[in-house]
Amino acid sequence: MAQQRRIQLSLQRPTSTVCVLGTELSLDVCGSAPKDAVAFHVQGTPGVKLYVVHETQSIKLPSSVSRWPLAAGAEVLLSMDALSKDVGDEKVRISYFREAGGVPVGRAMLYLTCVEISLDADTSRTGAVSKTLLDKATWTWGPDGHGAILLVNCDRDDPKAKTLDNFDTVVLSYADLKDMSQMVLRTRGPRTIFAGHRLLLHVDFSDADKVGVFYGGNSVALEEYKHVLGGSKLAYAIKPSRHQEESIFYVEGLAFPDIGFPGLVSFHITLLESPEKGLLETPIFTDTVVFRVAPWIMTPNTAAPLEVFVCSVDNNEDFVAAVSTMAEKAKCPLTICPPLENRQDRWIQDEVEFGYVQAPHKTFPVVFDSPRDRELKDFPIKSILGPDFGYVTRQAPQGASSLDSFGNLEVSPPVTVQGKEYPLGRILIGCSFPRFGGRRMAKAVKDFLVAQQVQAPVELFSDWLQVGHVDEFLSFVPAPDRKGFRLLLASPHACYQLLKEKQEEGFGEAVMFEGLEKVPKPTINEILANEGLRKFNNYAQSCISWNRDILKRALGLAELDILDIPQLFRGNVADGAEAFFPDMVNMLVLGRHLGIPKPFGPRVGGQCCLEERVRALLEPLGLTCTFIDDYFSYHVLSGEVHCGTNVRRKPFAFKWWHMVP
Repeated sequence: MAQQRRIQLSLQRPTSTVCVLGTELSLDVCGSAPKDAVAFHVQGTPGVKLYVVHETQSIKLPSSVSRWPLAAGAEVLLSMDALSKDVGDEKVRISYFREAGGVPVGRAMLYLTCVEISLDADTSRTGAVSKTLLDKATWTWGPDGHGAILLVNCDRDDPKAKTLDNFDTVVLSYADLKDMSQMVLRTRGPRTIFAGHRLLLHVDFSDADKVGVFYGGNSVALEEYKHVLGGSKLAYAIKPSRHQEESIFYVEGLAFPDIGFPGLVSFHITLLESPEKGLLETPIFTDTVVFRVAPWIMTPNTAAPLEVFVCSVDNNEDFVAAVSTMAEKAKCPLTICPPLENRQDRWIQDEVEFGYVQAPHKTFPVVFDSPRDRELKDFPIKSILGPDFGYVTRQAPQGASSLDSFGNLEVSPPVTVQGKEYPLGRILIGCSFPRFGGRRMAKAVKDFLVAQQVQAPVELFSDWLQVGHVDEFLSFVPAPDRKGFRLLLASPHACYQLLKEKQEEGFGEAVMFEGLEKVPKPTINEILANEGLRKFNNYAQSCISWNRDILKRALGLAELDILDIPQLFRGNVADGAEAFFPDMVNMLVLGRHLGIPKPFGPRVGGQCCLEERVRALLEPLGLTCTFIDDYFSYHVLSGEVHCGTNVRRKPFAFKWWHMVP
């Protein structure tokens, strides 16, 4: 339905007004009628389309009826299809009549000027701004959805800048402009009409701290781009140029969706007229366009790797070399964080999570910095943030727990659950059962993840572990069949089954940890006879089984989608569980290449029986298993290969706006 405006007419003097292309004017024919008039006649010049609303019917003029009764609710509607060449070049005249009189008892004259005023953005999501019949004031999800998209401008395109691009109110480079979304104001019609009216671009007060708008006028020079809207600036008065029908504004997002901010921002262009000096201006037309701020999106293990990260610290040269060899096999660049930057903090998986933001016109990676803030805390800002590489963080005001490290933040591959599609997967975070003293992920981090909407988080029980991270008991690997992946779960039950099998084959005296100095070397017989260890692993298995059931429901998995990786844990209920031998699910996945913690299991026939079993499970899927020795460099410090590495991955081919959350 077209935007409509009511016009009051006068018998004493002509009325002049603006009709904006695509809108309707409703003429108050009853309000201006002489006291004794009972009928009216209306006629207009050729550029005006006229309709009489009579007894709820809308009748297009001219018609066979020449006079219309002045009944309650009588109304004249008009619209215009062509721009005016001059001010007031189209007219409408309304004549009023008594009961049977042939001479009008009064006339009201309306002079009209038709102009075009349109605020447009990339509502159809093609990567370019165009005029559209779509409703610009609404935003809808799905493949047939519409609505413009805004990126949080959280990179730093100028290396000399001291802050993120969305922390300043200047444009320092053309690359900075390319991160922004265009918003185009079109004004056409007699330019003198705009001298007597004001055009105001404005943003709602509640949205002003979420966006910044820049405008360079006719210039392409960077220094001419001024910050005109956002923050404390709620409105900007535009003076349409005599020679320019389009004004291009550049819009940047300042904040990601979060609690209290669903991500939608509205901009309005309003035409104001001032009837007489000394009176306030009144709005006569508004056009609105809505943007949604693009969410931060995580990528799963199954996505193609683009860059591997590892820290070089004291005594981990062999580990770095093994990761380097694997990255080379996977044809993936390796970035080594040097000691000066990591300050002996090797846990790069816990410090950051790599994701990305996307709009139809631009995609770039964004690193999410955890509240953990240990020795690696400066690395994301100093070494990762840069041109087309964004940064976001959330703090834990009450203090961070181990569950706020990002080894406790994973995402599944795409899944469909009872007909509901999750084309970008589902985020997996670990928490505690609701019990006294249990650890939880910081509210600020969890709220942020939920607010992104596109990867609906699932909470798993991880507080049974000493460190408490989901990557200690699960991982995903690509597969050529079924859903395109397998979920790997650590399994004490599978480990006991394997050891029992080897004992029955006569290998009960085979030892663990062969070749490792100063490490106790229990035999298979001793492990199977250790009742305390068995009881604790029954407890660990029950915790993992609880998570297995949650994952099957939340990700729509069947048993055939899950592989049980032999693993034992040790510890106690008070302090939590840790891996008894290097935790094999805590692996590095680079395409079909897997970097798995070397378990140092009992050797049977010259082969580690744990490695052999894992190969038997994974190699039929076309995967290559490389077992990396992380025993002294990571395992004894309560972490493994995945904890000590990180991967930036290829964004999903699927566009997030095509989904329906």
